[in-house]
Amino acid sequence: MTPRALRMSQPLAREVAEQVAIQHGVCVRPVALKRLDTYTGQTEIIDVPCGATLETACPPCARRNRHLRVAQCREGWHVDAEPITTPNEASEEQRWLIEFRADTQARRDAAARSGQDTTDLDAVIAGLDAEINAAGMRGNVLAGATSKRNRSTRRRQDAPDLPRRKMTNTTLGRTFTSSDGKVYRPSLFVTLTLPSYGKIRDGVPVDPDAYDYRRAARDALHFAKLVDRFVQNLRRVAGYDVQYFATVEPQKRLAPHLHMAIRGTLPRAEIRQIAAATYHQVWWPAADEALFEGEHLPVWANGAGYLDPGTGEVLPTWEQALDQAAEPLHVVRFGDQLNVQGVLSGTPDADQCIRYLSKYLTKSLGDSLDPDQPAQREHAERLAAALRYEPCSPTCANWLRYGIQPKNAKPGMTPGRCRGKAHKPDHLGYAGRRVLVSRKWSNKTLAEHKQDRRTWALEALGQTDEPTDPHRYLWKPVPAGDANVPPLAVRLLRAVAERQRWRAHMAELQARADGQDLSANRQAA
Repeated sequence: MTPRALRMSQPLAREVAEQVAIQHGVCVRPVALKRLDTYTGQTEIIDVPCGATLETACPPCARRNRHLRVAQCREGWHVDAEPITTPNEASEEQRWLIEFRADTQARRDAAARSGQDTTDLDAVIAGLDAEINAAGMRGNVLAGATSKRNRSTRRRQDAPDLPRRKMTNTTLGRTFTSSDGKVYRPSLFVTLTLPSYGKIRDGVPVDPDAYDYRRAARDALHFAKLVDRFVQNLRRVAGYDVQYFATVEPQKRLAPHLHMAIRGTLPRAEIRQIAAATYHQVWWPAADEALFEGEHLPVWANGAGYLDPGTGEVLPTWEQALDQAAEPLHVVRFGDQLNVQGVLSGTPDADQCIRYLSKYLTKSLGDSLDPDQPAQREHAERLAAALRYEPCSPTCANWLRYGIQPKNAKPGMTPGRCRGKAHKPDHLGYAGRRVLVSRKWSNKTLAEHKQDRRTWALEALGQTDEPTDPHRYLWKPVPAGDANVPPLAVRLLRAVAERQRWRAHMAELQARADGQDLSANRQAA
């Protein structure tokens, strides 16, 4: 009989199977889908990778996504040809759909002016918009037709002015020719940070009571908008359609900062000037003084919305509260720390910058916390406490705390219990995308980059990548507990066996290619 201590020291077979799957690059959280072949009528269960971006969810999928981003960054950074963005001419069918859409819109407007019910016509218009997209047209016919709240566009008096150059229709930036005739196309690698909220030592505040956690929380919440403003100002100053690949990462002090690869180059002094002149005003209602907290919270009334429990008055709606906002709730700016590096294509510096851009893509923002440092954990808890009651969006339930009904209010909303991503500890207040890529960066979508990798693998295996009819297969989710789906462990073992077969085939092809190269070299000698 095996002693208990010895038996407990033995690894679990199921855990080893999962570790082997990870080692072979097999998704450990596959999604089972039912695929119907409309040509043959055959139905089969297919395991689709979960597509996770974080190693904590699925390491193989996270690594694959990281490799895709690396390829996307490298391919678009130093291109020397303009991306093809000219749309095709509209077909007769597309023109007819737009004409039909115009007639339907006219009938709908006439019905609305006469006070008739427009429900049926609205349904027809929604169906036509779907048909327009299905016919190969992008966007919506009424894009930009919705009314927006007007705000002053005058620059703040405390922000420096920016030069503005005439825009040119290019995305490539300037080139420089050396005395020997060689042409160089330099680019930039820029790092932007948020300002200081108090003195920091080893990633934690020296005086936590004096640290401005509210400002830190609001800056993190609206950091994505500040980045958008920086890109707008960058293009105005540069005078061309600047393309960029950027990633958002946490600093040790838990504030987000930005690494950005920029195609083309500008003087470092101008980059610093742009960063100093960039700001974002958050035109939201005031949220500095709590009116309802604890057990004294607004109550829901059907047909009226949320009421003051003491007076019974209806709380102002989001739109009404915005009408009363005379000053911005918050102004976000960059800090003084700024790093600008010039990068040339094909150099070790370019490869190092790409690795740096993708270094933390498979980790959540909260992974920067050191579990062995109690002071940093306490710092994170204070930041989370500041974020708990801070409104993260117009629909955030925290607006009730300040006497305002959230946009699209519904029953059951409670301040401090918003499910928005920004309030989760792992996100440290930042709810935007971790990777920001301009539309003309590589002239490809992430799916197209993935297809390039698939094409390369099939060519290496000696197989042709024949495009399939997009309408051939119908995919449906498999209900939980379906008897036709094998247990997860069985599916992982099958996937590992298939991956081993692929690798053996690749190794055989590589050995064959090496043998042919050796034979050719001997003959040449």
